[in-house]
Amino acid sequence: MTIAISSLTKSFGPTHVLRGIDLGIEAGELVALLGPSGSGKTTLLKIIAGLDWPDAGALAVDGQDWLALPAQKRRIGFVFQSYALFPHMTVRDNIAFGLTVRPRAERPGKSVIAARVDQLLGLLQIPHLADRFPTQLSGGQRQRVALGRALAIEPSVLLLDEPFGALDAAIRRDLRRWLREVHEATKSTTIFVTHDQEEAFEMADRVVVMGEGRIEQIGTADQIHDHPASPFVARFMGAVVELPVALRAGRVEAAGLDASALERRAMADGPARLFLRPDAIALEPDAASPWVLSHKASNGAVIRATLRREDGTELPVDLLRHSAPEVTLGAAYRLRPLTGAVFSAEGAAQSGGPSPLPLLKEHRK
Repeated sequence: MTIAISSLTKSFGPTHVLRGIDLGIEAGELVALLGPSGSGKTTLLKIIAGLDWPDAGALAVDGQDWLALPAQKRRIGFVFQSYALFPHMTVRDNIAFGLTVRPRAERPGKSVIAARVDQLLGLLQIPHLADRFPTQLSGGQRQRVALGRALAIEPSVLLLDEPFGALDAAIRRDLRRWLREVHEATKSTTIFVTHDQEEAFEMADRVVVMGEGRIEQIGTADQIHDHPASPFVARFMGAVVELPVALRAGRVEAAGLDASALERRAMADGPARLFLRPDAIALEPDAASPWVLSHKASNGAVIRATLRREDGTELPVDLLRHSAPEVTLGAAYRLRPLTGAVFSAEGAAQSGGPSPLPLLKEHRK
């Protein structure tokens, strides 16, 4: 099922939750809606499910206007963070529920339902749990049952709202890999909401980064990680180091900065802002640099260093302990960014960010 969303808006009183969403999703694609709380992810998911309605815009699935269809006519599979299983039903009955409550004319026979449930129990790798009740299951097992119930009706679109949010990190990692395998097997058009970057990038074919009701960027994990389209995306991706710089003849310049590993910018000369991740900065001894190492600590794998200027500005740098050169407290260092993003000073100050600009390349030794 292809999904086409055009100019979708939604407000709750004076609060604009969606500000003109345009998004196309291909049949069989797995797309993640990624962003901080309040960015509009869940509201968009609910509108697709028919649990909420936009103020304006269009939503079409395989060319059909879904805004003219009630939720029960959309054949949506919805998986919630809270599982929402029926506690008085066994795993088998929970999975079968969507089929057994269909109108009599559309309801499959008992043998067909039983076969479908058996098929899903095998796909979900839980046939041994078929006769247990939800209270007898772990959190990961309950989430598998919730997904099985959603898949049983052979949904036109599968929607997942923070499906692993209530689980611990180890179980989440296992379920991410497993869910991707289930998606490959079912080929369902799937949209899931998350605020976890690792989860989105590991599972999704494409990631939609949302912020304050807008789509900031759409792309693969590598595209978004290496080429953030706006200051908002750069900050969300962990580029917490922001340096005021100057652009001259396309080159980034600043005191104590060696930007030779970065490509020239197709931008006018003038003030700009450089966005860097702490792990994308190398340090080189330079007595003339204004940056002095004021603190360092090791967690075993990474040396977390802090550099400080005379004006009190501090800058975090993460160095791999076994491969980075030794650094000394009180010594001055030149910053050598290996990759990053640069935006005009005016655009970087805007909450939504400017139009996408060419991004800085990753350094290759």
